[in-house]
Amino acid sequence: MTTTVTNASDTAPAATVLSVAEQEELIRTHMPLVGHLVRDMLTRIPNHIHRDDLTSAGLHALVTAARGWDPDRGIPFNRFASTRIRGAILDELRSLDWATRSVRTKARATDTTRQQLTTTLGRTPTADELAQALGTTRTDLQQTDTDVQRATVLSLQGFTTSSADDLVTEKNPGPEDMLLHREQIGYLHHAIGSLPERLQIVITEYFLRERPMADIADDLGVTESRISQLRAEALSLLKDGMNTHLNPELAPVPDNPESITARRRATYYASIANSTSLHSRLAMTNAHGHTTFGRGSSDRTPAPAA
Repeated sequence: MTTTVTNASDTAPAATVLSVAEQEELIRTHMPLVGHLVRDMLTRIPNHIHRDDLTSAGLHALVTAARGWDPDRGIPFNRFASTRIRGAILDELRSLDWATRSVRTKARATDTTRQQLTTTLGRTPTADELAQALGTTRTDLQQTDTDVQRATVLSLQGFTTSSADDLVTEKNPGPEDMLLHREQIGYLHHAIGSLPERLQIVITEYFLRERPMADIADDLGVTESRISQLRAEALSLLKDGMNTHLNPELAPVPDNPESITARRRATYYASIANSTSLHSRLAMTNAHGHTTFGRGSSDRTPAPAA
């Protein structure tokens, strides 16, 4: 008795294999796509991550995509390659992010406690006050700050797609979404401009001009730890100020509206309102949502505070 074995490959249509010349042409043509995706990722991660590391991973993924792409499947190559390039960049970031879970847990506890003390005391707590509230020593607190600064502060889940459809579809914002995005950017710049002078300097120098914290500390004649405290205080003000105007349901409600802290914050919120208009907000960006003025060595648009 003879048994006939039918392989799946005997019935399934063979995948279209591109020639070496066609693969090289795809790679050459789509190399700018790697640069675009790397630049997009660099706007969301700390400054110590090197562009070359991400570019190398992206180019390797582009080559792999060119070898594995089947045009008969109906998926455009740029979408097919984009998914793999993003995945390779994220894998590279994961390999660079050495921070342990305990470091991140300590960092979150430190930030939460600092914000609570700021609200209670009506000022930024000192390092000793913060250490005492956390039940640790000042040395351990400084070590945690050092570890966090060296680690990649990145939520990888925020960059992953949620469905198979998202893997092959790049959604462009519609006119309404773009208008809201431009308004958020405009509000953010006005909110930064309304901060107290020192807080404004820290935010501008650290986030917009991307200067090291040590250099900012030297300019202001304070310690790096103090700059870290000012940064946390400024980010808290920015978040609440943005929410007050854009998401009132998320805006904080002070326990005592007559307290010094509550009145200072109310003055700050009013300052934002007095310094902004629809025209001035939209003037910050062009029709594509890109900023219309330079900011030192960086052309990045800061993400609106949540």
